[in-house]
Amino acid sequence: MKIYRAEVKYSVVEEGPVEALSTPEAAYRYMKSAFDERPLQESFWVVLLTRKNKPIARYMVSLGTLDSAPVACREVFRLAIMVAASSVLCAHNHPSGSVLPSSADITITKQLVEAGKLLGLHVMDHIICGDAAENSDGKAWYSFREAGLI
Repeated sequence: MKIYRAEVKYSVVEEGPVEALSTPEAAYRYMKSAFDERPLQESFWVVLLTRKNKPIARYMVSLGTLDSAPVACREVFRLAIMVAASSVLCAHNHPSGSVLPSSADITITKQLVEAGKLLGLHVMDHIICGDAAENSDGKAWYSFREAGLI
């Protein structure tokens, strides 16, 4: 059996002023470029936040298919615990452009909020990123917090 050393290594990937992700629109602006590399696949991301809602890091938890990306709670919170994040922001894309949440989206969001409570980590929001042209309200995002589901 092999035993591994686990550690967190930090490397600066960007410097300069950082906007707090205190609104769904700010979170969408921060996340929209994350989906550019694979726009036809759903992917689920986590943003680690400071107490002032400024991002420490973001990472992809799951890369899925055209219409799903499986998510495990432990993967969402693993790095958040290791780097002592104050809260997390979850985000995923809908390649179709529609930002309406599926029943699976609602279920995982509820599970993440409950798991976060047990761990002492606040789930600030879960944002679905899409295309404004595909949505009747003209928004390119859906916020679970704004909808009252968090």
